[in-house]
Amino acid sequence: MSDLSAFPKGLDALEARLQQDLAWLELPAKSWVPPREADGQPVIDVVIIGGGMAGLVASGMLKRMGVANHVVLDKAPAGHEGPWITFARMRTLRSPKQLTGPAMGLPALTFRAYYEARYGRAAWEALDRAPREIWMDYLIWYRRVLDLPVRNGISVDAIVPRKDGMLDLTCRQNGRAERMIARHVVLATGRDGLGGPFVPSIADRIDRKFWAHTADEIDFAALRGKRVGVVGAGASAMDNAATALEGGAARLDMFVRRKELPRINKFTGIGSQGVVHGFAGLPDEWKWRFLNYAMSQQTPPPRPSVLRVSAFPQAHLHLENPIAGLEQIGDHIEVTTPKGRYPVDFLIFGTGFKIELANRPELASVAPHIRLWRDRFPAPAGMANAELEGSPDLGGAFEFLETEPGACPALSKIHCFNFPATLSHGKLTGDIPAISEGADRLARGIVRSLFVADREQHFENLQAFDTPELLGDEWADNETETLSERPSERT
Repeated sequence: MSDLSAFPKGLDALEARLQQDLAWLELPAKSWVPPREADGQPVIDVVIIGGGMAGLVASGMLKRMGVANHVVLDKAPAGHEGPWITFARMRTLRSPKQLTGPAMGLPALTFRAYYEARYGRAAWEALDRAPREIWMDYLIWYRRVLDLPVRNGISVDAIVPRKDGMLDLTCRQNGRAERMIARHVVLATGRDGLGGPFVPSIADRIDRKFWAHTADEIDFAALRGKRVGVVGAGASAMDNAATALEGGAARLDMFVRRKELPRINKFTGIGSQGVVHGFAGLPDEWKWRFLNYAMSQQTPPPRPSVLRVSAFPQAHLHLENPIAGLEQIGDHIEVTTPKGRYPVDFLIFGTGFKIELANRPELASVAPHIRLWRDRFPAPAGMANAELEGSPDLGGAFEFLETEPGACPALSKIHCFNFPATLSHGKLTGDIPAISEGADRLARGIVRSLFVADREQHFENLQAFDTPELLGDEWADNETETLSERPSERT
């Protein structure tokens, strides 16, 4: 094992080493995709929607493989992409610090390399898990050192198939509309990429000022001295509860359906390269069996998150006590459960996300054609699961498939590189551990599709290539010698 302390310290030295590694590996590869025009404007080979971790590593992989004509669009301002400094409210990441995440197999691109360059080896050894703000700093650095083509402040309002097989994107920036033409689109849109936050219907009759979802912006300062309720006990629910308590909430009630909090993270426990690369090869019934079981067991909230909440005497955990009703009474709401009634001034739903294509207006023109698992795979007996049934049924490069073959061929050019891809491909798109492997699978599929589509142009290039290897003066033909010039033969 190398003595890493022998390497120079500091980000400048790390960046120099990274550039040397890339040069030695001849990366990024030369650009090879023939340019196209349509309607008098250049066509973009790949548009990636979402500039968070998944979008950045997808961009890095495409650039690495020579697909230079691509762009990453994100509606957030630069440095605010993804959840890390917006609605993520944990103190540190939940993943172990040593996971290589989006590094694409390059040691100098890992979070560890970045952290040690900034803070030193001793600080790394003392670190438990990555603080989320520093993880965001790392992603900003990652984007810069790889020179990724990210454009901020741009939302995508519509993705519409064209007759020529490409896609029209209607984008908006500062109120101004812009149209892009793309050959492929990657949806790197995170947990809610095919839907949005899930809130039970009992909240429908309650004024919006009294409640929020954990994915919303929440003014925690306004909750100081207030009674706060939290629905659920997952990681996000715990982190929001802790943030409210640390902000001075007078009382916190956490309402949980389960008899006890889950304690074992099943999927993490069997994590391996076998799962990463083998899950997609499982028969459908085994994919379903694995995920249905893991989901039924649920993922426990991280121990540090639970300890943040339990440290406050005004925090109350109500197990086996689901919300049965909500009533708005004057300046507060009253929560009804099987065990009683609880007045709260503000309620936070930690109820996760749902797949609901109708909630994604940018997909309106293609959503009716997207094949879901329930369209072709009946849930096995005793394993009904609405979330799995509503998951998109994806091809080998995360591309959508058609419910009716031939009805919307352009679906094969839209790639679902977000959390709902899990049933088709395993956990390659929504979490840190295998995000590079997921991006590699995605990029290879897009590269294959682009090359096959441009085969005529590539064949013409093959025929037209005329740079000689030999110049004709390397060696003369023996048969051009005269007989008299040949040495006499002995008998």
